[in-house]
Amino acid sequence: MTDARLRRGRGSLTVSFFVQGVTFALLVTRIPAIQDRYGISDGLLPAFLAAVPILAGAASVATEKVVARVGPAVVLRWAQPFVLLALLAAGLGSELWHAAVALGLFGIAVGALDASMNMLGVSLQRAYGRSIMLGFHAAYSLGGIAGASLAWVGAHWHLSLFVSYLPVVAVLLPVAFVGSRWYVAGEGPVPGGTGEGKGSGVVLKVLLPLCLVMTFAYIGDSTVSNWSAKYLQDVLGGSEELATVPYNAYMVTTLLGRAVGDFGVRRFGAVVVVRAGAVLAGLGFALVAVAPGAWVGIAAFTVLGLGLSVIVPQTFAAAGRLFPGDSDAAVARLNVFNYVGFLVGSPLVGALGDAWSYRGAMVVPMVLVLVTVVYATSFGSREARYGGGHERPRTVDVG
Repeated sequence: MTDARLRRGRGSLTVSFFVQGVTFALLVTRIPAIQDRYGISDGLLPAFLAAVPILAGAASVATEKVVARVGPAVVLRWAQPFVLLALLAAGLGSELWHAAVALGLFGIAVGALDASMNMLGVSLQRAYGRSIMLGFHAAYSLGGIAGASLAWVGAHWHLSLFVSYLPVVAVLLPVAFVGSRWYVAGEGPVPGGTGEGKGSGVVLKVLLPLCLVMTFAYIGDSTVSNWSAKYLQDVLGGSEELATVPYNAYMVTTLLGRAVGDFGVRRFGAVVVVRAGAVLAGLGFALVAVAPGAWVGIAAFTVLGLGLSVIVPQTFAAAGRLFPGDSDAAVARLNVFNYVGFLVGSPLVGALGDAWSYRGAMVVPMVLVLVTVVYATSFGSREARYGGGHERPRTVDVG
């Protein structure tokens, strides 16, 4: 495979990550509008929201089997348009069952998309011979910021969901589909692996620490996305307007952390970067728990974004290093646990907050994310830098 083809593959996959960031943000930030459109009761809403990650997890498992036949590039090429069309369908219907079908299709397509997208990212990183995985996730974060901003515009101008979604889908769908022609799956030497060779199979005992890390990271992430505004307003006494700031600050620092994180991995190795991120995230949750006022709370969520930003991309990359002969299967199984963390995190913090206190509830994600420090050895040895200063992709054959 030529260097030029690898670069095109990297660029097209970066676009895919960005598009998915926009799409997902447009859905989750307009949940209240979807609830109003379809008349979904407060009691029924959690069931609708839980169905999306459950179906996504099932689709991620199924994707392992599909990519073994057709490859992750084909799955991603078709999954991304389905995600965009499902988003549009969520804004088009009028009956409750319309919402159920649209969100169900969204969850299934997202599971296939997330798994295949990260499979391609892991294989391209291997081909490049240096850390590039954080850059893909930085594009996702940038897309999330753009999607949330577009959602704000739609809400501010009181646009219907369909009118709000249609121009975005009309632009992003052809961009993603045309860009998909340059997807590539690279293969190359895998530094710091455990010795599992081609076709050795994924050993759950070896993958389990990474599954736990992924779960803990998403418990932390879902805590911020679901509870930061309520915490700042109800616990720290911030205004309604100020309560919108923590998540935005979290997203911006997540983007910054991912934008520079690959340089840290090349210089210090994945283990050091992941441990530093876990400590920063733990410190952020501790500051949230003891914050005396709103501005300290905002600063704490900012620290959280920097810390959590590096953990998920490096967890996917570590799975690829641990199972160089079966990285697609490892990524598909690992991807399930981001949905587990999402499902567990928000209800857990909410239940503890109601039964005890929201300050005390923040200690739980703090402890869980700090467990990553113990499991960081699973991210590989210092050789996980992928050659330190090596800046050019390796010339390899397509796997």
